[in-house]
Amino acid sequence: MKNLIIVGAGGFGREMLQWIKDINKCEPMWNVLGFLDDTVDPLAGKRCTHSVIGSILDWEIQQDQYYAVAIANPQAKEKVVKLLKQRGAVFANIIHPRAIIADSAQYGDGIVIYPNTILGPDTSIGNYVTLLSSGIGHDASIGDFSTVSSFCDITGGVQLGKRVFVASHSTIIPKISVGDDAYIGAGSVVIRNVKAETKVFGNPAKKYDL
Repeated sequence: MKNLIIVGAGGFGREMLQWIKDINKCEPMWNVLGFLDDTVDPLAGKRCTHSVIGSILDWEIQQDQYYAVAIANPQAKEKVVKLLKQRGAVFANIIHPRAIIADSAQYGDGIVIYPNTILGPDTSIGNYVTLLSSGIGHDASIGDFSTVSSFCDITGGVQLGKRVFVASHSTIIPKISVGDDAYIGAGSVVIRNVKAETKVFGNPAKKYDL
C-alpha cells in the first residue's frame, strides 16, 4: 500500500477519505497518513478516523508519499497544487469504484472522481479536475483544475475551460462552450456559451454581477 496524504480537511476531505476506504475494500491501495490543512481545528466535533498532521504551507515533501487534493474552489486548488508540486509532491488519482468510465475516455493527473460519476465515450478530463457524482456526456471536455459539483448534467460535446466551477444540479446543453474561470450557479440551465470569468445563474442561465 502507498502512503497518501489528503490536502484539505474540510467536508470534501472527509468525503474523499470515505471514498479511499471504499477503494481499499475492493483492492488495498492507500495507507492514509492524515490531512494537511491551514485552518484552525477543521475536524473539531467530527467523527473522523484520521487527524490533521501538518500545515500545507509548511509541509516538507517526502519521496514515499502521494497526495490527493480535496479543495473544490478551482483557483485555490490550482494555487495549492502548484505550491506543493514546486516542492516535489506527486498527486494521485482518486477514482471511486462505482464510477463508470468509458473505454475511450481520457483523464489527466490528480483527478478526483466520486461514486456514480459517468464519463461517456471520448470525454477528455484535464489535470486536477474534481467530478462529484455527475454525468459527463460523450465528447465533452473539462479543463485543468475545474470542479463539477454533484448531480450536474454536462451533456455531449460541452467544452469547459480551465478553473471552471459548476455548482450542483446544473445542466449544460450539448456543444456549449464555457470559458476559463467561469462560475455556473446552482440549478442553472446553460443554453448559451459562457464567456471567461463570467458568473451565470438561473434557467435559462444569465450573467449575474455580485
